[in-house]
Amino acid sequence: MSNRNVTTMARSYNVIGDTAMAEESEKLLTVREVARRLRVDDTTVRRWIKSGALEAITLPHRGRRQAYRIKQSTLDKLMQNPISMM
Repeated sequence: MSNRNVTTMARSYNVIGDTAMAEESEKLLTVREVARRLRVDDTTVRRWIKSGALEAITLPHRGRRQAYRIKQSTLDKLMQNPISMM
């Protein structure tokens, strides 16, 4: 492979890597944080998650309740169109 091809491949890899890194660095919110921002109870947010109305990441847990994290972008979309939750 020539040096030119290696350089082109490296640049492509960095672009892909930077894009992936941007997605991973998005802020994740707890159920309580989301509930406070929406002025609802934690149980309501959990109900929305379980019904599929609110997208969340499920974390492994050992406690009494399932642990979830909600992406900031998901909450932003919800704030723009709140009627879709009802």
